Amino acid sequence: MLPVLINLPFLKIYTSGVFLTLAFFWGSYLLWKLIHLTVYREEDVFDGVFFSLFVGLIIGRFVYVSLNFSKFGFNPAKIILINGFPGFSIYGGLLGFFLGHWLFFRLKKISYWEIIDYYVAPLFLVFAFAKVGNFFSGSEIGAPTQIFLSVKYAGLAQAHHLTALYEGILFFLGAFLAHRLLFAVRRGNYPKGAAFVFFIGYFALVYFSLDGLKSAHLLMRGYSFNRTVSAILLLTVGFYIVYYFRSQIYHFLSKHGKNTYKIVHRRAKKTLRKREKKDASAD
Repeated sequence: MLPVLINLPFLKIYTSGVFLTLAFFWGSYLLWKLIHLTVYREEDVFDGVFFSLFVGLIIGRFVYVSLNFSKFGFNPAKIILINGFPGFSIYGGLLGFFLGHWLFFRLKKISYWEIIDYYVAPLFLVFAFAKVGNFFSGSEIGAPTQIFLSVKYAGLAQAHHLTALYEGILFFLGAFLAHRLLFAVRRGNYPKGAAFVFFIGYFALVYFSLDGLKSAHLLMRGYSFNRTVSAILLLTVGFYIVYYFRSQIYHFLSKHGKNTYKIVHRRAKKTLRKREKKDASAD
């Protein structure tokens, strides 16, 4: 892998830093394009972004420190100096990010559900670039594997899964789907907030599915914190979808249930007639 992209005597540029810059640039650009479709001011939208990022960083770090308290204790230097003592909870960061949005737009008296869908596709795009950067820099290493689709890192004997790259590709797909869903929401095909619900479910599905292919885990009582939270979110979103589409699901099941009953009943009668004819011929 390539942790340092450019290494000059007077300048050192890290690969992960380049991809994080790309993530912020393209995510901001897409958000700017989407916000132009609304009546909201750019200043309010991007002020909300920076405020939410600040809250997300604090809560994400707090969750990580809480789950690894034995390593940090009450030492403020270890807690604050993230470069010297790295660690961050992605779910804690997302919780802080969305909580920060809710607080900011509540103060601005802007409906949260009116605007949150416009953030989903850019947020997916940010995660996509960040994950691809983590893969090329080697900052996220997959679990050891023997399959041909793998990568070898310098200093490690075994080959490893391309987990971060898989996540990046899936998040690019998520950005595309969320963009399409946003316009479906704008046309009134789905309720406001549908793209946000999609983000929660899709993000949780990706993390739940690929958590087993990672070499490092944030643990809570011996269990993977990310996998546990992902499972809870998937169940929650699943119940919400079933509840929201309950009428359509009931109509589909009742319609196909009746059709299935008719087919089974027809086949049973046909089989019975054949047996009666066979018995009559035997007599």
